Amino acid sequence: MTDRIEFLLERIAVALEGRGGIEGRGGIEGRGGIEGRWGVGSGGCKLEGGKVYVWQSHEGLRGLQSVSMGDVSLLESLIGIDEQKRKLYDNTRQFAEGFPSNNVLLWGVRGTGKSSLVKSVVSSLQGDFLGERLVLVEIYREDLGSFHELFEVLRDHRDKRVIIFCDDLSFDSRDADYKSLKSVLEGGIEGRPSHVLFYATSNRRHLMARGMGENEEKASIHMGEAVEEHVSLSDRFGLWLGFHAMDQETYLKIVSNYVESLGGELEEGWEEFAKAWSRQRGHLSGRVAYQCACDMVGRFLTRAG
Repeated sequence: MTDRIEFLLERIAVALEGRGGIEGRGGIEGRGGIEGRWGVGSGGCKLEGGKVYVWQSHEGLRGLQSVSMGDVSLLESLIGIDEQKRKLYDNTRQFAEGFPSNNVLLWGVRGTGKSSLVKSVVSSLQGDFLGERLVLVEIYREDLGSFHELFEVLRDHRDKRVIIFCDDLSFDSRDADYKSLKSVLEGGIEGRPSHVLFYATSNRRHLMARGMGENEEKASIHMGEAVEEHVSLSDRFGLWLGFHAMDQETYLKIVSNYVESLGGELEEGWEEFAKAWSRQRGHLSGRVAYQCACDMVGRFLTRAG
């Protein structure tokens, strides 16, 4: 299987699971949502007092759309990622208060809470004391080529602290965007403004498809140069947060937590059912736990009704 086919199949799998992190739903509202508002001003658009936006630059549309966050998990409900929660919260609060902070790469296994954590941390800080000063802007992978245009818009809003968020970021061997993204993340006159940070989630630590490095190395006089090229992109992220496969105890705890939050009750034999559910899916993750809980609670409420 070529790296291109493997890359596309993986992206299809992620799309089918949902873009909303652990729950597989509840992501930042998608393109053209009926609750969205377009703000037009200098540079094509502006922030209009909202807290969450989506940047679009396709099919003749170019601008920021104000959207709702969707369903957001409470920080305390995200189980098994305490260290990641603490580090991301601290970094985000430092940034929101105008102190030095880092771009963040959340990488690791699908469905382990990467996207959910970003939304939960931002939502928590917005609700605590930062109000509309802290803004989240989602940019889709296919819109990365318009990064500089987005930055031009955001330069007019230095009273805000803006986190640009790209979910499921990765590149295959035919992509050229990863080279320009490196310079964008560096900051400076043409790069990222000082009041803007970049957060991204990815299944890959170095954002590259497996085999990509091997293909370029074959055409490289110095094999080390190709490896360095790939690693240097992820190096632009000062904070790396790894999300790894969870153990069964953590998985069952998450199932239990979701059952309670969804209004159900744990019935006799629920643990064996949850274990069988995970075996059917082939792995343990927060997303699988949520899907299992939905099935359990749905059947419970149907019988009770």
